[in-house]
Amino acid sequence: MAIRRILVPIDFSSGSLRALEYARELARGLGAELLLLYVFEPMDFSGYSENFLPPPQLTQVLGEHHAKARERLARLAEETAASGPRARSMLVDGSPAQRIVETARAEGIDLVVMGTLGRTGVPHLLLGSVAEKVVRLAPCPVLTVRSEAAPGR
Repeated sequence: MAIRRILVPIDFSSGSLRALEYARELARGLGAELLLLYVFEPMDFSGYSENFLPPPQLTQVLGEHHAKARERLARLAEETAASGPRARSMLVDGSPAQRIVETARAEGIDLVVMGTLGRTGVPHLLLGSVAEKVVRLAPCPVLTVRSEAAPGR
């Protein structure tokens, strides 16, 4: 099985940037292309009063965050491409796990390389795991990269 397209979900955390480093090395060795994906997750403010953040302000803040994320992602893809493997970027809106899986299908991705925090117990139960959902639902293999060494190592 040839690996020609590698999807790297990016949220700009140290874990996702570490996963990008793994993906860069894989792509260089395999001659593969990297697709850096940022999923802009809409925030639910339905429980807040209008005094919390007026809708026009909220729209402006979200628009600015969206634009900054797109710019930062494009710059990261350019830097990645300059150092070796072909790379491009994509920003989509929605639920991270769902959109990562959808993008993998739509783009004909051969491998997903993503960071994971390695949470266990109650934090994992409460926060869930995007990586776990992607592993279960992706149409291709998923390589997870821990953000730091496991405790005790």
